[in-house]
Amino acid sequence: MSETDWKHTLNLPQTDFPMKGNLAKKEPEILAKWAEDKLYDQIRAARAGAPRFVLHDGPPYANGNIHLGHILNKVLKDLVVKYRTMTGAWAPYVPGWDCHGLPIELQVERNLGARKAEVTPLEMRRLCHEYAARFVDVQRREFQRLGVFGDWGHPYLTMDKGYEAAIARALAAFARGGYLYRENRPVYWCPVDATALAEAEIEYADHTSPSIYVRLPLLRAFDPGRLDPRLEGKKLVLPIWTTTPWTLPANEAVVLHPDYPYTAVPTGRDPDELYVVARGRAEAFLRECGLPVEPDTWIDIEKARLLELEGARYAHPFVDVPPHPEVFKVWFADHVTLEQGTGLVHTAPGHGADDYRVGKEHDLPIEAPIDNAGAFTSGPWKGLKVHDANPRIVARLHELGALVNPPGETVRHSYPHCWRCKSPIVFRATPQWFLSLDRNGLRQRALLEIDATRWIPPWGRNRIYGMIENRPDWCLSRQRAWGVPIPVLFCAKDDTPVVSPEAIEHAADIFAKEGSDAWFVRPAAELVPPGTACATCGGTDLRKETAIVDVWFESGVSWYAVCAPNPDLGEPVDLYLEGSDQHRGWFHSGLLTAIGISGHAPYRAVLTHGFVMDETGRPYSKSEIEKARREGKKVEYIPPEEVIGQQGAELLRLWVASVEFRGDMSFSRTILNQLGESYRKIRNTCRYILGNLHDFDPAAHPLAAAKLRPIDRLALDRLADLVWRVRRHYDEYEFHQVFRQLLDYVTVELSAFYFDVLKDRLYCDGKNSDSRRAAQVVLYEVGRVLAMLAAPILCFTAEEVWSHLPHREGSVHVAVLPHGAPLPTGYMEARWGTLLAYRERALKALEPFRAQKHHPLDARVTIRPAAADRAVLAGARDELADLFGVSVVELGEDATEPELTVDQAPGHRCERCWKYTPAQGPLDERCAAVVSELR
Repeated sequence: MSETDWKHTLNLPQTDFPMKGNLAKKEPEILAKWAEDKLYDQIRAARAGAPRFVLHDGPPYANGNIHLGHILNKVLKDLVVKYRTMTGAWAPYVPGWDCHGLPIELQVERNLGARKAEVTPLEMRRLCHEYAARFVDVQRREFQRLGVFGDWGHPYLTMDKGYEAAIARALAAFARGGYLYRENRPVYWCPVDATALAEAEIEYADHTSPSIYVRLPLLRAFDPGRLDPRLEGKKLVLPIWTTTPWTLPANEAVVLHPDYPYTAVPTGRDPDELYVVARGRAEAFLRECGLPVEPDTWIDIEKARLLELEGARYAHPFVDVPPHPEVFKVWFADHVTLEQGTGLVHTAPGHGADDYRVGKEHDLPIEAPIDNAGAFTSGPWKGLKVHDANPRIVARLHELGALVNPPGETVRHSYPHCWRCKSPIVFRATPQWFLSLDRNGLRQRALLEIDATRWIPPWGRNRIYGMIENRPDWCLSRQRAWGVPIPVLFCAKDDTPVVSPEAIEHAADIFAKEGSDAWFVRPAAELVPPGTACATCGGTDLRKETAIVDVWFESGVSWYAVCAPNPDLGEPVDLYLEGSDQHRGWFHSGLLTAIGISGHAPYRAVLTHGFVMDETGRPYSKSEIEKARREGKKVEYIPPEEVIGQQGAELLRLWVASVEFRGDMSFSRTILNQLGESYRKIRNTCRYILGNLHDFDPAAHPLAAAKLRPIDRLALDRLADLVWRVRRHYDEYEFHQVFRQLLDYVTVELSAFYFDVLKDRLYCDGKNSDSRRAAQVVLYEVGRVLAMLAAPILCFTAEEVWSHLPHREGSVHVAVLPHGAPLPTGYMEARWGTLLAYRERALKALEPFRAQKHHPLDARVTIRPAAADRAVLAGARDELADLFGVSVVELGEDATEPELTVDQAPGHRCERCWKYTPAQGPLDERCAAVVSELR
């Protein structure tokens, strides 16, 4: 009988097994079943009362379709939540969206076109609300398509009434603590978007600015001899350097450092004129201005005498009559540096934080003569935008002889830009609402909480610590329409603000019922408690604040609006997980709001991820790719929806799990193709397992009763070790290590070893034999555990595997992972280390034999072992043939070094199992018995 005739007697894997590819088609079917079964509700019910682990969702912005950065972030969160759920924890996930703010308002304005000027604030808010709601629905569907679990039917939205009320109540809490105040002081101002900005809304980019040195001569009323007798009768000039000529009309002082050495240097133009400069900058200044560098002629000024300059008045190049008694004078301050310039700093208190402090200290006017669009409101340049006025101001300085260096010189430097419109900002003093960081030790308490928080990776601690330690007070107000209004009223008579916690709470109660649109609909008198009056004059005629709250404050209080009032969530939560830019954003705002309201951080741990790059290190986005194409570079942008539509979302989930996400990571077609190969290895391994379990019933053949062979026990022990290792990596958020461990396990441990050793008894032993059933018991356990370990990452594939495991019900995502156990120390070395080492030698020795077109089962392997190995090999004599994949293994005499030889196995080849046997006839003894049973 030919070997083909025996094929029907083999226990071959089920070849028509339904678990094939085509994820793009299967995933929506699985999603539909999850929705039909209300899987998220099942998980919640199964984990009711379990220990809690809460990851609080940082809200993405409801503006446009999701991109690869969204996918990275949302899948990472889903990996955490799914894994924690499968450890048995109560791990709810409430998704949220950031719905207010400038990007939405600007997009609505663009959509309106010329109609924009006709739209009322209320109509604008309605259109913004509709726009945000539309993209909440769009993004929700896209996130769900990725297989992300969550309470999608009840997300939190910052534009919901209850959330808006919570924002107002948070403001009331800060008002109650004395943190909230209003002041006219310089802030970051975007002239394009016409609003104040906070620290988190600033990004730095290269910018070309004028570079000018301006001469400010001391008035004759000051006697230079007070600084040094050699200066008696001389004319002293204070040269300042600036890259913002547009701030010179607002100049009110010149500041020197009290501890730097200063010197008076001749100009080479007028023998009686000397410039006072810091000695550390003198040579650079003179060279940059084309003046002679002659150190022997410099007159150093003693520190004690230098202080005589305090209060000395100088002449302003544009203004003849000082507008205030204290302006155009010299002062001293510690913020002066020697990095650039002259060591003398031009000071305009309305246009800089350090300048403002000098102005407050010396009672100078805080003025910024520019409007919301960054145009001058008075003077010779009235109506001109500040950057357009720069060349005219420089030309005027040159015309007046006040310019020391040649006109037209520029400097390329890092300059703050608005992170939304990417335009350069200006520093502009305007009346704004601020949150004081030093009231009640808020800053110091925040720093202590930073040290009490786990930062992953650890460098995140230093980054946010430095930001909190050095940042100014928080500017909370924005001059836009789409957001929650700051619920404060002003006396119509004297403009005194009514900053009453009770009044703000009253507005919050209204917002909770009607939404914050009520601020624009109701009259002022209805927005405060009855009897509210101005604390200064007692007047009751009040007007409403028109500014809205910074959206970073809105999202920052999400812990307060969403988690604190929900007993299923609570605060502090276990984890915040966002991009590393959120050290200055959501992590930052959440920390400050929580310290001010609850006294502790809103999170126990903070995990950050990097950003997606292409293979050349360019940010992976449509805009960057288009920019590169305009530059003539060949680059490819792969839309995520294309990957999902052709290969399924599982591939993107695998990409997220495969990268070391705590740094920047690459995405490309090459990487996707490589991951596709890895995915196929995992999937085919699962198909192999399931195909060999088609006649297996775990209830009829339990693990506890299985007659396991040593190699089966090894497989189970290694499986337990895998579980232990994978769980450690999951616990540490090392998903790339989880991916690597699983891939190595299926390719090396299973496909290349256990499956290879197993196939003879699995295919050829009797269908119901103890040996085959033991092998199936192990395969079942491997398949079951492998599905659970992979489920957080490959959520669709794991569900499909689970559904095809014999007699499994429900979802893999409701299952609880085993704990696993590490292999004991010395476990492998004791026996298996020796056996596996000889297996490797045997496989290598077989290579020439196979190269001669022989099948491994044609071979006999003869071992001359090292003496120390003989006992182990002799004890495993019955296992060696299967372990090596040959027909016969014989032990010869001991050798100094192990020797293995391969030759033709003696006897006849069994037509069923292909092993060589001494028996005559077509079948060996084992196969003959099996076939006899079948008959």
